[in-house]
Amino acid sequence: MRALTWQGREDVRVETVPDPQLREATDAIIKVTSTAICGSDLHLYTVLGAFIDPGDILGHEPMGIVEEVGPEVTHIKPGDRVVVPFNVSCGRCWMCSRGLQSQCEVTQVHEHDKGASLLGYTKLYGQVAGGQAEYLRVPQAHYGPIVVPDDGAPDEKYLYLSDVVPTAWQAVQYADIPADGTVVVLGLGPIGQMSARIARHQGARVIAVDLVPERLAMAARHGIETLDMSATDDLVAAVREMTEGRGPDSVIDAVGMEAHGSPALKGIQMGATFLPDAIARPMIKKMGIDRLAALHAAIALVRRGGTISLSGVYGGMVDPMPMMELFDKQVTMRMGQANVRRWVDDIMPLVQDSSDPLGVLDLRTHRVALEDAPTYYEKFQKKTDGAIKVVLDPAMTAGSAPLLGSGGQA
Repeated sequence: MRALTWQGREDVRVETVPDPQLREATDAIIKVTSTAICGSDLHLYTVLGAFIDPGDILGHEPMGIVEEVGPEVTHIKPGDRVVVPFNVSCGRCWMCSRGLQSQCEVTQVHEHDKGASLLGYTKLYGQVAGGQAEYLRVPQAHYGPIVVPDDGAPDEKYLYLSDVVPTAWQAVQYADIPADGTVVVLGLGPIGQMSARIARHQGARVIAVDLVPERLAMAARHGIETLDMSATDDLVAAVREMTEGRGPDSVIDAVGMEAHGSPALKGIQMGATFLPDAIARPMIKKMGIDRLAALHAAIALVRRGGTISLSGVYGGMVDPMPMMELFDKQVTMRMGQANVRRWVDDIMPLVQDSSDPLGVLDLRTHRVALEDAPTYYEKFQKKTDGAIKVVLDPAMTAGSAPLLGSGGQA
């Protein structure tokens, strides 16, 4: 089969690799029909290469048609249309039974003292082959895959149940926005876009901050108030002026470790990528540091007694934190990988609603051939060509003109 493989820093290639096979009684094989590029994939593309081997298959936002199932997989069958959550979780352990599928005790990566395994995401999280490929082996398939209707709707109606919508839903839940409260969303990539829409759907006033015109425009057409950070001299002052001088009740940081505005720390991160893996791995695990511009902005913005929700991924071990400010302002912080299956029952009715209240059919900006993935990794990383959400299609011919705009056009 053809699959997108990591080969080095900012070097991904589509190669021919062996087809996946059933290994465990709880496995399934799916034929991938759509698989998206996530902002978290860019961390692998640029920063976390010390924990990846050349040839590893990337991708954790797939959906497709079931081809084969192991004998312990009974809730799905060949021919079913399914979305695959990025968590590899058993659904039975102490953590899963408490809605913490991202901490599944069956798939925890004890070697690195990390939580549950993830599709397509480094040695730290199990080094499970990912879904940017023609076929995918799904571990723990007795629980993970979500059956969706074979109703003729484009994949984009359901694809984002793999990650984007549950991650954004959890971000809003963790933000604990009061009734009729205000939330600031930092970053308008896919997670920020969906977090803003969900919060607005739930009745909050939403102010979203970014500096990319296409991202700001997408949020604005969904009724979100926007602030262009590049045109604002003092973001904190501007937001306080909009919120009676106090600041917002909640802030969602949808940016994470690769924030703009931290040039020195970016240099340190990039420097580590040029070191041999044997040296870089312990450095990242014990001395890793993030670009904290977005997080520090969240701390400055949130009102006293407010809540910060982190959905952007952080990986530093020695990040400097303004503890005096956090303590003095009595700030609550919640964070973590999304527990996808925990939220699916809440989200599914909104995704299936023909009125599309969350705008899932207005998130994809490009649908392109899997073969063209390297080009679109670069576009997504550099925020060029209006790339906000790129969906890879294994059935499209390499070099085909991309389908642009609404997923409803697929």
